[in-house]
This record gives sequence, structure tokens and C-alpha cells, in this order.
Amino acid sequence: MAARIIAVANQKGGVGKTTTCVNLAAAFASMNYPVAMLDLDPQGNATTGSGIEPRKLMVSACEVLLGERSVQDTMLQPEGLRYDLLPSKGDLTAAAVFLLQQDEREYALKRALKPILAQYAWIFIDCPPSLNMLTLNALAAADSVLIPMQCEYYALEGLSALLNTIEQVHSSVNQNLEIEGILRTMYDGRNNLAAAVSEQLIENFGDRVYRTLVPRNIRVAEAPSYGLPVLMYDPSSKGAIAHLALAGEMLRRYEKKETA
Repeated sequence: MAARIIAVANQKGGVGKTTTCVNLAAAFASMNYPVAMLDLDPQGNATTGSGIEPRKLMVSACEVLLGERSVQDTMLQPEGLRYDLLPSKGDLTAAAVFLLQQDEREYALKRALKPILAQYAWIFIDCPPSLNMLTLNALAAADSVLIPMQCEYYALEGLSALLNTIEQVHSSVNQNLEIEGILRTMYDGRNNLAAAVSEQLIENFGDRVYRTLVPRNIRVAEAPSYGLPVLMYDPSSKGAIAHLALAGEMLRRYEKKETA
């Protein structure tokens, strides 16, 4: 069976996108699934959060997108972690510019991934916090989009813009693309606005909103500075437990779909 490819995306920065991507990769890997994570953000936060220093990299996702190197030869196995990583560094920005001049530029990642699809059960893509050629490549290659978002007023406006983008990609570039789910991150139940926005999300999007909430948690914030997912940094923390619960909820949804 080919891998399920999930793009973790939000055009708004600071919503826990990279944290979600890194910890979902770690959660599924902890369940003994073969997992790959692709860092398509030139900031390289998912790479750093996996214990790899982007500045020391000789090659990265840039060469893969430009067709200069295969994914297999560029993938790393971060020490102590159980998922494979396609790392990123700042030169990815140059790759995005170069791709603009190419034919079928939006399919560069999809073409590159073909040879490895049978090796993994799950492939997670950390997208940049903007809609550019890198994000478009991720959406063209993905089966679905997981949207992390904070429960605050402006997030709802950003969400409708993102859903419009996904709809456009679905109709023009990738007709198989669907919404994986909407994840409420950095959640603080004591905040009245957060509770109100959360209710509004469920009202508007129903089952697309995961029941799992990722709470504001200091351990989640600390973990990347140690180059670790929070599941490895502090497995008993609320943040670690929430990401394991999210992985479990995702699996149950797939089982339900298959038996329907």
C-alpha cells in the first residue's frame, strides 16, 4: 500500500504548524509505522526540531525539487528518532524561484516522491506559512491537508482564505486533495474568545474539526530547542499526550472510512 501523504499547512504563521508536523511524525513512528517527514519551509524549523542543524547541510529538499538529487539519497535518519527526514535550509527559497520558470513546476515534489511511496505508511509535509510555489508543490503531491489553527478571531478569516486556496488546487492541480482535518492548537480553555471560536469552528465544519485539542504547554515550546519532538523530550507532558491522542483519532477515522 502506498503512503498516505498529509500536508500540514496554514497561511498564517505561529499557529503550531511545524510542532504538529514533527510530533505527528514522532507519534506515528512510535506506533511502528514507517514514517517520513518532509521539511518544505526555508526556515528549516522542522529540521532543527529533529536535531539537525540546517547550516551544516550540504544538500537538502532544494536539490530534490530541482531534480538534481533523489529523495532516497537526501533523506536523513535523525539520531534517536524513528522517522526519516527530508531536511530544509534557506536555499529552498531559490528553488521556489527557479521552479517558476519550469514546465509542470507544481508537480516537482510529486515526481520526486514516486519512487519512495511504497516504503512508508505516512508522509508528513511541513509547508511554509504562505502560499508559494513550495506550498503548491506540497498540495499537488498530498492526499490531504491538515490545518492547525489557534482559536482566535483573525484565525477564522485566515481559515476561509486557506480553504479557498485548497479548493482552487483541488479543481486545477490535484483532484484527489481533501481536507484531512482542522486541529485546534495552543488552546487555553480559560480564554472566553478561544472557547467561542472553537464552538464556531465546530458549528461550521462539524466532523472536520478534530476532537483532540493541543493545549498551551511549556514542554511543547521547549522541545525544539533540544532538537526533539515533545514526545521524546517529555513523554508525560500534556503536549505529548495530546499529539498521541491526535494520531489515535486520525487512525480511528481511517478505520471508520474503510469499514463504511
